[in-house]
Amino acid sequence: MTDKILPGGRVIKPLSTPQSKPQTHAPEKKGDSFQKVLEKKIKGKGVQFSKHAADRMMSRSIKLDNQEIQRLDDAVQKAAAKGAKESLVVMGDNAYVVSVKNNMVITALDGNSMRENVFTNIDSAIIMD
Repeated sequence: MTDKILPGGRVIKPLSTPQSKPQTHAPEKKGDSFQKVLEKKIKGKGVQFSKHAADRMMSRSIKLDNQEIQRLDDAVQKAAAKGAKESLVVMGDNAYVVSVKNNMVITALDGNSMRENVFTNIDSAIIMD
């Protein structure tokens, strides 16, 4: 394959097909951080967590099991079906600000962090049991 030169000196390079590498799953190590384990468990499956959200969850001792992550994902899907873009999801004593269009948890708050707070730039709220 050769480059094409157009009038005016612009060069067009032909597209090449990228070589795909087989995906391997690294085993969880005893020393993996909560953030790394969280990313491995949910990567490509439903709602994702930003680095900021994962950091907040670590610092506030917020832990989600698979069932809670599924409930959070279901809430985000319901918000998406209603046309929401940025949502506040309250689950128990914790709250999550979620970018619905990106399927991404932006930040996480525990009960103490939620009190007397103002939530801005959201267009919907989902209150769960």
